Amino acid sequence: MIKFKSKIVSFLLGFGVVLIVLYSCKGDEENKETILTGSTSILVDESILPIIEDQVAVFESQYNATIKLLPQSEKESVQSFVNNTARTIILSRKLNIVEKAIFKNKKITPLETPFAIDAIALIKNKISKDSIQDISEIVAFLKGNPTKIKGLVFDNANSSTTRYFLELAGLKSMPDTGVFSFKTNEEVIQYVSQNEGMIGVVGINWIFQPRLSRKKILEKITVLSIKDKNTNGYVYPSQENIASRKYPLARVLYIVNCQGFEGLGIGFASFISGEIGQRIILKSGLAPLREPSRNISIRNKIESN
Repeated sequence: MIKFKSKIVSFLLGFGVVLIVLYSCKGDEENKETILTGSTSILVDESILPIIEDQVAVFESQYNATIKLLPQSEKESVQSFVNNTARTIILSRKLNIVEKAIFKNKKITPLETPFAIDAIALIKNKISKDSIQDISEIVAFLKGNPTKIKGLVFDNANSSTTRYFLELAGLKSMPDTGVFSFKTNEEVIQYVSQNEGMIGVVGINWIFQPRLSRKKILEKITVLSIKDKNTNGYVYPSQENIASRKYPLARVLYIVNCQGFEGLGIGFASFISGEIGQRIILKSGLAPLREPSRNISIRNKIESN
């Protein structure tokens, strides 16, 4: 009798192990990441966060997928990227030679997909009544030369917008006086809306795609037109001027994948650069890299006698 019970217990234990293994395999199969299913994390330059949030919302609504966005400054996000915090990143530039070499040593070839033309916007408090700005004056200010500029406000000392102006001015670091930085673009907009004479530097999609809580703040600022050195005219960052590159501070956005397999990063890159993704960009006020197709319906008009 004892032997019989022992056999039953052994059978039940064995059967239980089989069930656990089968359930585990089923769970792994359900959670397996493909180009359209599963979950992943994507690093994103904080200055372009709003347009990426819109893309993710639509992508997740259409597929059984979950994408966690990790917004950081450009420098911080690239550092996280090379340290394998995430295998996909969205930037306003391609990876440089040093960054590509790091992945080459890991035997990984980064896949860079351009998907939109974004822009850097300069903003001022409406009280100042200014609506134009010469970039050469900003460069002079950053170099410590006398100008009419009261101060510049950046989102983050490690951001893509800060890097852009450092490269423009040929500097390695920002001056100690007259330049301020916060953590996010939203903080810059808030600060400029409350301080007359300061020039804020933000990603244009923070202006074109405001959250409801930010709309009243945006009513207190003016987006400046930038002087075109070729024509000496001033160009506003409209969608048309961004698309044609007439606006001097336009920049291309890239999604970079180092997953090494066909995962969600690849699927999202295909989506964001495809028909639906390009429509979202067009609607946002930024410039898609390819014009989405238009559906035109023709209806015959029936005239009654």
